[in-house]
Amino acid sequence: MKSPNYTAAQVAQIVDQYQAGQDIDMIADGIGKSVRSVRSKLVREGVYVAKPKTGSKKVLGPTKKELLKDLEQTGVDVEGLEGATKEAISRLLVHFAN
Repeated sequence: MKSPNYTAAQVAQIVDQYQAGQDIDMIADGIGKSVRSVRSKLVREGVYVAKPKTGSKKVLGPTKKELLKDLEQTGVDVEGLEGATKEAISRLLVHFAN
């Protein structure tokens, strides 16, 4: 029979430490497990809260699809412009709006 990866005492320890705000890296080091293993166990225990992702900032404003629709309403044939940048489409909009 396979022995469990975590004893009940280890589970209680990592849950307590995590809920007390200790970093998962430190918790994993303390019990000799990988960060991924500890995080997975905390997820299975229902206590892990994912950190918000910090990636590229989404630029607000109209989407490329919306810009192409606006450009099309000025009478311009937009076929083939799907690969153009939003900036290029915006310049065309300004040009044809005048």
